[in-house]
Amino acid sequence: MPQSAAPTVLAEVIRSGFTEGRHHGSLVLLAADGSVEYSLGAPDAPVFPRSCAKPFQAVATLRAGLEIDGELLALAASSHSAEEFHRDGVRKILASAGLDESALRTPADLPLDETEAELHLRAGGERAPILMDCSGKHAGWLAACVANGWDTGSYLAPAHPIQRLAHEALEEATGERPAAEGVDGCGAPLLAVSLTGLARGYRSLLLAGPGSAQRRVADAMRAHPEYVAGTRRADTWLMRAVPGALSKMGAEAVQVVALADGRALAFKIEDGAERARGPVLAAALRRLGVSTPDGTVERIGAAPLFGGGVQVGEVRAAL
Repeated sequence: MPQSAAPTVLAEVIRSGFTEGRHHGSLVLLAADGSVEYSLGAPDAPVFPRSCAKPFQAVATLRAGLEIDGELLALAASSHSAEEFHRDGVRKILASAGLDESALRTPADLPLDETEAELHLRAGGERAPILMDCSGKHAGWLAACVANGWDTGSYLAPAHPIQRLAHEALEEATGERPAAEGVDGCGAPLLAVSLTGLARGYRSLLLAGPGSAQRRVADAMRAHPEYVAGTRRADTWLMRAVPGALSKMGAEAVQVVALADGRALAFKIEDGAERARGPVLAAALRRLGVSTPDGTVERIGAAPLFGGGVQVGEVRAAL
């Protein structure tokens, strides 16, 4: 399908039968052989993948020689909700290297999950670096630094060995040289690649040979999806409901999903609107022929709008 040169409407905001607004963006769906099956907007234009880069950053952690696996490896590739088991896992990774929370350079934050944040505040909790959704990734990097004798104070510098490995892993997976460099919300280096490159990069994680760093990361994430996101998060629901699926969200409404047979999708909502993510994700999954008898796709796609406490509309996909 031909694509336009600019983002197009991916979702509409319908209130009382009236189109109240629209969310533009770009999207790409890949066939099982990696070819583009469907696209909207400008999926070959560079975007900052935000946390969708985390699986490749976890590949760097393994390539640095860190002995980590299972749920802790999934946590090193996560945007976690800071539930108790997430916090315990981050502390385990740090403790394995003789470190504690003070080594984290994540900004002090509240849990990403709104319910978890409310529970934390009601219990008298405050913002803390370990609560930031990237603390698992940072813990993995720090442990890798200790294992190699690298400086832990400068692990976020682009020239640091762990960041050079992360840069190489992203380039290798996407087949692209980053079009721009920036700083992510957690302070880590951020590299811009295309949505098409991201989709192909996730596909490569699933198709990598057993035992490779790429496959180990993908297998850990799929085996422990609650560590990748949380108990109330769409990535977790999807990976539980669709056998072999690898799903990861990123800030500013970036989303990537790869399926076990090689199909994949990636999209970004241009204005970063989270309310549009679910409807677009569900519609893209349906276009790929994904169905979930337990209603997971429908659950992900639900985005009701209310007026006076009663549903009067919805955010719905336009694809």
